[in-house]
Amino acid sequence: MARFLLRRFFASLIVIFGVVTLVFFVLRAVPGDPVESILGEQALEVDKQALRDCLNLDEPLLVQYGFFWQDVFSGTLGELCDERGVTVAERLIDNIPATMELALAAMFFALLLGIPLGIIAALRPYSWVDNTTAVIALGGISIPNFWLGPMLLILFSLTLQVLPNPGSEVAGLTALVLPAITLGTALSAKLMRMTRSSMLEVLHRDYVRTARAKGLPRAKVILKHALRNAMLPVVTIIGLQFGALLTGAIIVEKVFARPGVGTLLLDGIEARNYLIVQGCVLFISFVYIIVNLATDLFYGFVDPRIRYD
Repeated sequence: MARFLLRRFFASLIVIFGVVTLVFFVLRAVPGDPVESILGEQALEVDKQALRDCLNLDEPLLVQYGFFWQDVFSGTLGELCDERGVTVAERLIDNIPATMELALAAMFFALLLGIPLGIIAALRPYSWVDNTTAVIALGGISIPNFWLGPMLLILFSLTLQVLPNPGSEVAGLTALVLPAITLGTALSAKLMRMTRSSMLEVLHRDYVRTARAKGLPRAKVILKHALRNAMLPVVTIIGLQFGALLTGAIIVEKVFARPGVGTLLLDGIEARNYLIVQGCVLFISFVYIIVNLATDLFYGFVDPRIRYD
């Protein structure tokens, strides 16, 4: 286990290094002057020069790259030029809880809907139940969240008026329902089809037939013997898609006017704020890596036969 964790740790460092380095150079390869994009063409020359000095834009590219890693190792990720004394890390810390809340709520919705429907579809394959879940899953995968979000707002907030709209400034669970459904719909569809496929594979295995022959209750056979052995592919999907939920939250947060890392990232891109964009990408890539590592470790809990040596 220690060797496995050590290998994954160094591989993760290489991935983070590559992602952040790519973002750093791509941002600076975009045509145009970022100073004029931030301040406007009519800004005073003294203000433009002050911003260039703050962003180290007058320095050679490799020197800027060195300053960037200096900010990373210091833990600040850089100090914002338009908010003196405020660091990128502080802005991220302020926005991470809202994004994680949305991602966890979307994951909860996807698990609550996708796994039970996948089990039901596997127990009655090629029936009207299975066909209905297939249609639901196809719709969930096909519908983009930037369309689904406004449609849910029109239906539940404007027409039925049972849930708050983004402009009402209502907080709590009621304000989280529509964003979570919007973000979790595609994941629930994937979990539904993956659970069905995995369950169909194991339901005809010898150990399931043996459990039935022993007279065990049907629910125990399905949940303990079949579902647990069918969970490995499902766990993989859950782990990989949790990182995708963070990137999907970028659009959903904008549609529902929610604060979070996604909104912060879009604002940074619009303003060509290098420090904000680099910090957000670093956070998202870090979460991807941590979740994938946790998924690998969770395999051992789901299936004790797995060994990491």
